[in-house]
Amino acid sequence: MQKIIILDFGSQTTQLIGRRVRELDTFCEILPYNKYPKGDDADVIGVILSGSPYSVHDPEAFKVDLSQFVGKVPVLGICYGAQFISNTLGGKVEKADSREYGRANLETINLENPLFKGFVKGSQVWMSHGDTITAIPSDFEVIGSTKDVKNAAFASTKQPIWAVQFHPEVFHTIQGKTLLHNFVVNICGSKQEWSAASFVDTTVAELKAQVGNDRVILGLSGGVDSSVAAVLLNKAIGSNLTCIFVDHGMLRKNEFQQVMEDYKVLGLNVIGVDASEKFFSDLAGVTDPEQKRKIIGRDFVEVFNAEAKKITDAKWLAQGTIYPDRIESLNITGKVIKSHHNVGGLPKEMHLQLCEPLKWLFKDEVRRVGRQMGMPEHLITRHPFPGPGLAVRILGDITREKVQILQDADDIYIRGLRDYKVKLSGEEARKVLAAGIPADMKDGEIEVSLYDQIWQAGAILLSTVRSVGVMGDERTYEHPVALRAVTSTDAMTADWAHLPYEFMAKVSNEIINKVRGVNRVCYDISSKPPATIEWE
Repeated sequence: MQKIIILDFGSQTTQLIGRRVRELDTFCEILPYNKYPKGDDADVIGVILSGSPYSVHDPEAFKVDLSQFVGKVPVLGICYGAQFISNTLGGKVEKADSREYGRANLETINLENPLFKGFVKGSQVWMSHGDTITAIPSDFEVIGSTKDVKNAAFASTKQPIWAVQFHPEVFHTIQGKTLLHNFVVNICGSKQEWSAASFVDTTVAELKAQVGNDRVILGLSGGVDSSVAAVLLNKAIGSNLTCIFVDHGMLRKNEFQQVMEDYKVLGLNVIGVDASEKFFSDLAGVTDPEQKRKIIGRDFVEVFNAEAKKITDAKWLAQGTIYPDRIESLNITGKVIKSHHNVGGLPKEMHLQLCEPLKWLFKDEVRRVGRQMGMPEHLITRHPFPGPGLAVRILGDITREKVQILQDADDIYIRGLRDYKVKLSGEEARKVLAAGIPADMKDGEIEVSLYDQIWQAGAILLSTVRSVGVMGDERTYEHPVALRAVTSTDAMTADWAHLPYEFMAKVSNEIINKVRGVNRVCYDISSKPPATIEWE
């Protein structure tokens, strides 16, 4: 199968490059900068070099041997990738007088160059770099300039090499998808054979060949990844799939019952296990966030293993691991923010082989595959939810009473997000549609819920804090609840969602009036970085 190799130099938008290439119905693989495949792989049709937090002059800067692919397949350097190409091949990269960041316009464009086919003069691009290319290699020519950046885009006159100092993968580069289409399809020659339909057909056939008539166990979480994995496996092996759904007592309000009903409708063979007593007992008095995660992870494995052992003929364990999980677990910086609950192999005592049918898919692709298989929309568009559940959204120790308070507040918030509809046009509408949210454009506008515009949302109970309030004629001394909502494309970075004041006022009022134990509602306006999406 044809593929584009994306070499990751540590940029926060590397995964976004991958998603844009996949949107062009072309398979791509993101690899660390120093892991380019050895030998000639006929499936590789092009290479993209990502951005990086480093300067090419930093002692720790990531470097790659360009001879591995230059002259063999077309190459596109983006930001640091462009600077690395220039610096390595005889150009010059120097520190800019000021950081070149934000919107800019291509005032000069060589429209004869295949990279800029279909561009318009003045096309908006997005810059983000501290260094700038002051001289390009001798056998290169400038093909695009902004007011402040002469060498915004350049290309070799002898080999299939292109480089841009802006980021075509981000939404702010208006014709970024056109540029990537020109490179991937027109220059590299992609046949555009990667699609949700082809993935379902190919994967079902591969799963049948992989597991045969063996019994497979899958741990369901209620989230989109494990649900799509289950339906895909069910399509391939039917009753030979047994799903286990563990309720640790910290799911959203009524979620266990609702999800079990959804799975019944989908025709899945699911065993539901209420293990909440064990989890609450083992978490009693624990306040450290990482300790909470470890206890929940350990208990989940114990409960899951106990149920799995009852299925004596099982030979495979399936997981809903997706591509970003695997990329993060192999992060080239080597920095771990918090423990991960889904990647890291199998417990040795299970003696099962691992099956990961979604391991090459990004989140938006998982949703497209779900739609292709006819899954209900409310399952497909579900927000990501942490494995430890509400335990990491309660600051302090965990009790049933606190969980119920948070479940009630969270339920009001999430239902409110689903019910509140807004009309969008222009770039805002383009972002929503590009993210795969189903919406019909009418008179240049789309109407979508706040929930569908947001990557992830939830309430956080500040159970270690009490604040003074007044309800009726009585003084109260109860807990604050913080509301969190972020927009993102891959969860590597996230911005706080700018929710309407009218909506915020309505939700705040409803939570305070209806949820006993809460007398104050706050809204978290922190972005990632420096904050994380979850509070713990």
